[in-house]
Amino acid sequence: MIIWALAGLLIFYHVYTLYDLYLGSGTDLYGATTVNEHAKFVHAQSILRILIIASLLLVAMNRRFALYGMWIAISALVATHYWALFFELPFSFLDGRHPLSYLKGFIIPTVITFLFLSMNTNRESRKDAA
Repeated sequence: MIIWALAGLLIFYHVYTLYDLYLGSGTDLYGATTVNEHAKFVHAQSILRILIIASLLLVAMNRRFALYGMWIAISALVATHYWALFFELPFSFLDGRHPLSYLKGFIIPTVITFLFLSMNTNRESRKDAA
C-alpha cells in the first residue's frame, strides 16, 4: 500500500505538471516566453514525464522490470534539470535553487525501490520455507 501511495503521489505530480504545461497556464515551471523559445527541451521533459508515469504504473502493478525504467526516466529528468542549470537556460524552475536540490527527485524512487525489493524478498523467503 505504501508503494501505491508513493507511486500515486509521483504520478499525480507528473500528470498535473503535464496538464498545467499543455492545457493550463504553462507558466509555473518554465515561464511564458521560454516555452516557445525552448520547445524541444520542454517536449523532451514531457516525454520523460510520460515514461515516469508509465513505469510507476507498472511498479504499482508489481512488475520488477519497471523499476529499471523508473530509474532511467527519473535520472534522465534530473539530468535535464542540470542541463538547464549549467547551460543557463531561462526557466523559472531554476531561480534561486541550489544545484544539489535537484537530487531530491531521487528520494521517493529510492524508498519505492527499497520497499519493492524488501516486499519481494519476503515473498521469496516465504516460498522457500514452504
